[in-house]
Amino acid sequence: MYVLHNLRDSAGLAVHVMLLELEQPFLMTVIDREADTRDRHEYRALHPFGQVPALETPDGPIFETAAILLWLADRHGGGMAPAPNSHERGQFLKWLFFTSTNLHATVMGLFYPDRYTGDPAANPAFLRRTVRRTEEALEQLEKAVARHPSWCPPDRPSALGIYLGVMLRWIGPAEPGARPLVETAAYPALRSVARMIEDRPAARAAARAEGLGATIFTAPAA
Repeated sequence: MYVLHNLRDSAGLAVHVMLLELEQPFLMTVIDREADTRDRHEYRALHPFGQVPALETPDGPIFETAAILLWLADRHGGGMAPAPNSHERGQFLKWLFFTSTNLHATVMGLFYPDRYTGDPAANPAFLRRTVRRTEEALEQLEKAVARHPSWCPPDRPSALGIYLGVMLRWIGPAEPGARPLVETAAYPALRSVARMIEDRPAARAAARAEGLGATIFTAPAA
């Protein structure tokens, strides 16, 4: 049985949904943000930087969201990713890791600018650049997904679609009336994929387990 080490409303939500979609049995350890659990030797043995998610597997612990999603897709199938010998594999890998390195990593700067600038006075300029970089990444993904590729289709879940759903959740406003830094309505193809996945039983179950709203990707409420 897998063990998912997670924080509520973190990138681990993508792995949570993925495991439920694949109907794989797992235990989930929810880490307390205020505790020092991630700094302990035991957890650092799972993730050297004490980050989430981390997945304990029969092959040893795996970390990095994209790596976990890809490993699960290859191990359990379910149409979540093209097979390794598929002619579509390269395109899938390209956009999966584009999402990891050019979207996920950039979006983190929207919420934690101090980590990058080290100077609060530099934050406004940094945020402007980060917003534009996020928009540029989303524009490229929108073009790719709008073609309805089999590796991120609009009518069934995929590893990339689940990952993108979590990214849209983070970008969208969490409070009623709040103005997002990036308007996700400008990316209808991405929102369509996210809406389809959030309506499925797996995403709804993950939302209940993590105490999130029903429309977890397209209209986050908590």
